[in-house]
This record gives sequence, C-alpha cells and structure tokens, in this order.
Amino acid sequence: MTGAVSMLAAFVVFILAHEAGHFFAAKALGIKVSEFFVGFGPRIWSVQKGETEYGVKAIPAGGYVRIVGMSVLEDVDPEDMGRTYREKEFWKKSVVVLSGIAANFAIAYLIFFGLLAINGRVEIQPVVEEVRAEITGSDEIAPAALIGLESGDEFVSIDGETVDSWEEVSAVIADRPGEQVDIVILRDGRQETLTATLASIDTGGSKPSGYLGVAPVIERVDVGFFSAAGLAGREVIDITGEAYKTLWNVFKPSSIVQLVQGIFGEPVPDEIRPVSLVGVAQVGSQVDVLGVGTLIAFLAVFNIILGAFNVLPLLPLDGGHFAVALYEKITHKQADIRKLIPIAATVILLMVFIGFVSILLDIVQPIRF
Repeated sequence: MTGAVSMLAAFVVFILAHEAGHFFAAKALGIKVSEFFVGFGPRIWSVQKGETEYGVKAIPAGGYVRIVGMSVLEDVDPEDMGRTYREKEFWKKSVVVLSGIAANFAIAYLIFFGLLAINGRVEIQPVVEEVRAEITGSDEIAPAALIGLESGDEFVSIDGETVDSWEEVSAVIADRPGEQVDIVILRDGRQETLTATLASIDTGGSKPSGYLGVAPVIERVDVGFFSAAGLAGREVIDITGEAYKTLWNVFKPSSIVQLVQGIFGEPVPDEIRPVSLVGVAQVGSQVDVLGVGTLIAFLAVFNIILGAFNVLPLLPLDGGHFAVALYEKITHKQADIRKLIPIAATVILLMVFIGFVSILLDIVQPIRF
C-alpha cells in the first residue's frame, strides 16, 4: 500500500514539475500566468495569490498552467497587453513551451545519476545463475533442466550464433520457439555442446517466444561519480529513443484497433499496453518483488516518456506550440490556429481514448510481475 501511494504521489510531483517549468519560465520572462492547477475537470479547491489562481481539480491525471495570450483565440484584457505570450519574441516563446519538457528530462537524468552513483551499474552476464525446473505457467519440465544446464555455465553460442551478452542470448532464444538448437557452453574451463528443444510460450506479443528456462548472473559494478554523470546521460538518450518506438507502437492504426478490441475483452500485447494511474499504483504495490531501485528507475522512465510525448509537434502539446512559434519566426506570418483545431481535437480524443482504455485494462488485467 505504501509503495502504491508513493508512486501516485511521485506521479503528481512530476506533473507539477512539468507545469512548474512553464510557470517559472513565463514568470521570469514577464509573461502573466493566470492559473496553475493540478488535475482536470471540476474545481475542488483553489486560492488566489497575486495574479495567479492555484488549485486542485477532480481528475488527478495531469495538470496545466494558463499563460495569458498563448492562444490567438483568447480574448486578452487590455491591461495585460505587453505581458502576453503572443507578444514575446521567438526565443522567449521557445523557453516557455519547452521548459516543462526540460524539467522532466532533467528529473530523469538526476534519478539515473543518483542510482548509478550510489548503486553502480547493473551488468547482466551471459552466465547461468539459476536453472528453472518448470516452464513458466506450466507443469512441464523446462528445456534447461532437461539438458542438464548448471549454475555457472557460460553461453558461447546458440544455434551457431556467437553470443557475447545476455541480451543476445535472450534474443536468439526468443526467435526460435519450438526449435531444436545446439547450445555451446563454457563449463569449468571446457566447452561443451548441449542440444535443447526450446519451449514455445505466449508472452502477449504477436507471435510465440522461445523459452529455455534459465536466469542470468546479475552483478553490480561501481562506476564512480564522473562516470555516473556520463552514463546517466547515455541512459536518458537510449530510453528516449525507446520511448518514441513505444509511442509509435501505441498510436499506430493497427494498435488502436487492438486497443479497441481490448475494451471487449481481447488480450492486448504488453508492448502496446498503456498504463493509467491505476497501473502506476499496481506497480508501486509490488515494491517487495521489484525492489525500490527498480521503482525509482521506473519513475525516471515515466519522466522521459512524458517529456518525449510532449515534444511531438502537435497541438495542444508543447511541441505543437513550439512548431507554431517556429513557423511564425520563419515566415514572419501569424499562424491560422483555426486550421489546426481539427488536429488538436484529434490529439485530445486520442489521449482521452488511451486514458480510458488504460484504466479499463489496469482494472480487468492488473499488472503483475
């Protein structure tokens, strides 16, 4: 319960950090901010301090900062002229709209830096730590147990492919469900060849996955303060790339069809399954299984996904506002926002749909590790 509450609290804090980025940037550049709210929907509580109203709304699924003049459709009070977003130079607009994204990436970087500096780097070796007796979710004996794999065996090659990392071991095995493969291992300094028929298991993807039934050796290696700084940056870059792959997988037409089918009880593959606040709480409740470090890393990944999503050049996202400002800077013309309203409406509808499906899936098919 404590883990679930902590995860939800962290979620709210990161949303606040994103909006605070916009808020402080606008304030620093002399732009009026009229509202700063956590959540959407009906107003639960608010207080007026100076020219800004701060408060909480009923649905804690985000937040927003209302910056005066950010929409050309907005009627601006004459007394606010000179302090509106629309009147500012391109660089000031850019700082305001991108500062929330920058806050999320900065948080992710600091989390990874802290984890690496304190705990070091996790290295997964292509060496057997544990041989599982049974196939996951079945009473059948696992292939690894059948062929006599032992703790300490180091993988050299599988099905003729040399493997130098656990990632390569996993990839080769996953690609060969039900196939017979030769596995070359290093045992007590000598190479041995074992032949296994890999099991075929359903992992929720588009096709079955091969299964051997071993767990790898996991080591923690101290990296030092300065190495942690560089490794954290690389981690953010790598996960950002993965975030965009994930976003494409979720929003491509075939995935939308699968998500619609998920509403009616069809299984949804893990790689396209969105996670709601309910799912975040479910992940947090499994702290005893996952460990505190894994949950903290999950929060860093959440910040990256939040930042990467907002970079997309689509209104009403931050990247959409930046794209409009860039267009106006290049063309020296004011963008006709009315023409972009259908795009913004489509993005909002997609976000509402994804939010609805994610809540439904997290209730009907709870996340378990």
